[in-house]
Amino acid sequence: MPIKYKFNVLSALKNKGFSTYRIRQDKLLSESTVQKLRNEEPVSWENLETICKLLECQPGDIIEYVEE
Repeated sequence: MPIKYKFNVLSALKNKGFSTYRIRQDKLLSESTVQKLRNEEPVSWENLETICKLLECQPGDIIEYVEE
């Protein structure tokens, strides 16, 4: 897939104080979304928006186009 994450999103969230436990407990992201992030699979625009809010960044800071 030509769209890739620039860094490990779950690690970045953890560094901001959002452990996977807290993410699930506060219902910020679903377990399936967390699993997709673990596997570096794409997530929906709504989930990307939530991640941007939590990390205080823009989508381009998280994902990039990499030609195959």
